[in-house]
This record gives sequence, C-alpha cells and structure tokens, in this order.
Amino acid sequence: MQSDKPKTPIIPNLKDEETKRTTVVLDRNEREFITSLIKEGKESGIKPLISKMLEIYRSMNVDDWNFPGEYYCGISRIAFVNVELISILTSQIPKEQWRRVGAQMGQALQVSIQSTLGVDAAKQENWEAVFRRLKVQGFGDFYLKDKFIVLKTPFINDCEICRGIMEGLFSVELETRTAVPPLVFELVKNP
Repeated sequence: MQSDKPKTPIIPNLKDEETKRTTVVLDRNEREFITSLIKEGKESGIKPLISKMLEIYRSMNVDDWNFPGEYYCGISRIAFVNVELISILTSQIPKEQWRRVGAQMGQALQVSIQSTLGVDAAKQENWEAVFRRLKVQGFGDFYLKDKFIVLKTPFINDCEICRGIMEGLFSVELETRTAVPPLVFELVKNP
C-alpha cells in the first residue's frame, strides 16, 4: 500500500525568517586542512573561518573568477603578487620619477575604485571606504588623523611612490613627515 505523503519534505515558507543553519560538505583533505588550522591556533573554528572567507570575498568585490589566476574586479584585473616582485620592479624606476609614477598609479586606482565601488576617491567623506578597499587589496592600513594620512604596513616601502599614489588617488598634495613605516603624510592641499 502506498502512502499519500509526498516523498520530499515540504519546506516551510521562510520569507520572514532568516536561515540559521546550512550544511557544507567538505572533502576529507579539506576537512583535515581546516582541522590543522584550528589545532595550530590559526583559526578559532570552522564557522569563524567560513565567515572570514565570505567577508574577504565580499570585500574584494571580485566580479569574475574565470579560472585560478584570472580575477576581475570591475574593470581591473586583480593579481596576487609577492611584495618582493613589486620591490624589484620599483627599484628599476629612477628615484626622481618615483612620485610621478606613483601619481599615475594613484590615478589608475581612482578610476578602478570609482568603477567598482561607485565612490569618488577625491572626496574626503569617501576615504574610509577607499581605505578599507586598499587594505583588502594589500596596500596597507590607512588612517586619517586630523590633517595627516598614516600608512602602516605599506606594500611599497618607497615613501615617494606611496606619496604619489595617494596624491593621484585622492587628488591632494601631501608633504612627507615620516619616510619609514609607518609612513606619515600631511595634507597640504585638499580640493
């Protein structure tokens, strides 16, 4: 005798309720890797790890993950590059051109940020959002303290390149106050 009950469970309408639980099926090697991260103290648990991964994904605004090694964020292709490679590249630029080259990089960043975040980096009220974006992309930790921009842990240690990047990105003029990390720049001219 067959039952009149449906074979699949009826899922209640959860429009007004937030989903509280989900299941992620992990391969054995993925689970072992996560377990090792937790045992080594690098992660406190699987939920915080997945939450962190989702936050990074959301923060990066990576729109298109074509295949490993080709990622796009708006109009910009994103690459994960060793800081040492950037240092080798910047060391080939004559010192007297560092600020100019940095400004060109900053202008390109300004266009990229405008197209992906929809904010004008030249407006100081948008700087916190831009600072967060730069941190996620590995540029370093940026802080605005009164009329000073502080850059902790810069990925480029050449102060004049960093100064140029910020001048081009924020459409400002800066004066260097500290030339070794943490870098400190004073806002001299702000539009």
